Parts: sequence; C-alpha cells; structure tokens
Amino acid sequence: MSTVLDREAKSAPRFDYPIYDADHHYYEPPEAFLRHLDPKYHSKFQYVTLANGRTKLVVDGFLSDYIPNPTFNVVAGPGTHEAYYRADNPQGLTLREMTGTPMKSIPAFHNGAAHLKMMDELGYHAAIVFPTLASIIEVRLGHQTELTQALMHSLNTWVAEEYGFGNGRQFPVGAISLCDPAGAVKELEFVLKAGCKQILIRPAAVPLTDGGFCSPADRRFDDFWRLCEQERVLINNHVSDSGYDRIFREWSGDTRGEMIAFDRAAKKEIFNAMGRAAEDSITSLIVDGLFDRFPGLKLLVTESGSAWIAPLLERMERAYHKMPWEFARSPVETFREHVYVMPFYEDSVSALAEVMPIENICFGSDWPHPEGLVRPHDFFGDIKDLSAADQKKVMSSNLKNLLEAHQ
Repeated sequence: MSTVLDREAKSAPRFDYPIYDADHHYYEPPEAFLRHLDPKYHSKFQYVTLANGRTKLVVDGFLSDYIPNPTFNVVAGPGTHEAYYRADNPQGLTLREMTGTPMKSIPAFHNGAAHLKMMDELGYHAAIVFPTLASIIEVRLGHQTELTQALMHSLNTWVAEEYGFGNGRQFPVGAISLCDPAGAVKELEFVLKAGCKQILIRPAAVPLTDGGFCSPADRRFDDFWRLCEQERVLINNHVSDSGYDRIFREWSGDTRGEMIAFDRAAKKEIFNAMGRAAEDSITSLIVDGLFDRFPGLKLLVTESGSAWIAPLLERMERAYHKMPWEFARSPVETFREHVYVMPFYEDSVSALAEVMPIENICFGSDWPHPEGLVRPHDFFGDIKDLSAADQKKVMSSNLKNLLEAHQ
C-alpha cells in the first residue's frame, strides 16, 4: 500500500458523529464494461495493447488518451495532486512531477468489500460511490443509443455484483444515459430492482439518435423523471466529460479531438469547464421546469466546485426580473430548495453558505482520486471558520438526511 495512504491526517479534530462523504470512486477494471456487454458491441469498446506494451482504450475505432492507463492497474496515489489544486506550487512543478511515483492499484479501488474495509480504516461511515472511466461513454458514443445503453447496463450489473446497493454505508450510483427515453426508464427500473436509489446523470445536453441534442428537462423524459420522483431517487450530477473541453481546444488550436483528463494549461484552468457544465445543467433543469413538474426531485452536484454558484444565482435573479413570464417561481428559490452542492476543498464554504442554505452543502473527498483528500479529517481545516454545529451539518447530517430521504 502506498505511503500516501499511511500518512498522518493534517488535523485531528474532536467530533462524535459519523462522516458522510458525497464523492468516492471506484476504478473500473475492463470487466466492469465487458463482463456483461453483448459481444456484438465488443469491437466498439476495446482494450488494446500497443507495441510499447501499454494498454489503451479504443472507442468506436478512436484510440483514446482520455485516461492514460484505462486498466487502472497503476494509478496516481490518493491526494497526490492536492497541493496543485490548493495553488501551492512554489517550485513550479508540473502535475506529473507533483504526482511522484505511481502506486499499484489495490482491491479497495475496485472491490466493494475491500473499499468498505478501507472506509473503516480512514474514518468514513458512508459514501456515495461513482465510476471513473464511465465519463468517456456519452461524449463519444451518446448518439449511438443502443451501444450507450448497453455499456451503462453492463457497468450497472457489474456494480450490483461487486458492490451491491443495499448495505447502508456504500451508495454506488446507477449510471444512466437519457439518450433513449424508453431505455432510460428501463435501466432505472433495473437499478431500482437491484436496490439502487442514487443515479448518475451527466451534466450535459442529451445526445440524440438523429445527431442533435436537447435539455435533460425536455418533456420527452417526463416518464423517467416521474419514476424518479415516485421512487424517491436522488439525482447526481457529477463532473464528467460534458463536451466543454472542445471550447478550450478551439481557442488553443488543439487538434487531438478529445479531452485529456490530466492535461493542464493556464488557459484551461481559467476557462473552468467543470463549473460551466454544472451551472448550465442546473440552469436548464430549472428554466425548463423540471422541478416545477416534479417538485419531489433533489439534485446533488459533486466534484464541480462551488465558486460559480454566487454569480449563477445573481444571473438567475436578474433573468427572473427581466422575463418573469418564463418562470413558474423564482429560479433562485428553486435552486435553494432542490440543489445540494459539494464544494471543493479550495472553495470557501462559509462564503457559499451566504448564498445557499448550509443544510444543502455536503462534504466530499473524491477518494481515491489524486485530486482528492486521503482522510475526511483533512477537510476540517478548510471549514474551521464554521461553527461546530455547521461543521457537523457539512460533514455528516446534511448528506445523512438526504440519503435517508431517498430510501
């Protein structure tokens, strides 16, 4: 096991409550997609070994560098990029230099029982668990609806087998694409039967078979959202490849044709594609009336930060006063009632609590990704300006209550 996992926590606060984490991950081994995938689709989603011995993913004939090592047999250690994201780089190191020596993947990164044991060792009581590589699917294959649905179903079946959905501490999401409305309902019914009450929807316009796109709040998806409301399903918008990297590539003359997960440039950092995708998704859901038609739905936004929220709410308020006829109610009120947010550790939680309810702010570590935190205790240093009561809300009771409301 990497020494990264063995290091001492940055702080040792005293607390007597369980930690609820909104953002854990597993690294998908190839069988996560291939074990249950119809063989007729295998040529569209292949792991191939190159002449240099490295394994790459070929998606619909395109050799992808999106994830440097899509097998995840070797990965950057948890938390190794933390200093970079805290803008603490006085030596001017590259991200690769800051990463240090990669580590061999351990069972806790892709096995439910081992992950649960690691949660105990690190001090997590419960966590929502997301995929990693699955974010490649819709942006490249979304217009091929049958293939997209088949890959999502294969992944969800693997998760049901390897993690399960019902132990009350690990809450793996069911990954669902809306590209085929009837297929989305069918997949939702499948994960519900398996015991899943948390689903992952990509924060992006929905790709359609005809090559076009539409809002996820389009009425063609109402049967899906109605079932989510009836079954008390928690909707998760986790950062993904939402297609916004294309804007950076156009401005930069980059011809590689895809997002590269760990590729960094100053212009790209300032463009903030993660926050932009999240705010555009939320804006579409609110303005297109999803929460008016289905007032029981709640949305949890993870790993997209929170610095964009105050400006978004200000723009919403101005739009509401300019064009009130386009809204059933104040969009800011709708946001504050229906949207929950996981801020980054480099964000100010106290500032966020000035524009949205503290009860709607949830801690997330992004474990075991390199940009995340190793231990939940580390986040207490970032919320030391909050009262003890508010710290408990962020670290425990907010997500606990949200999960319990969706069981």
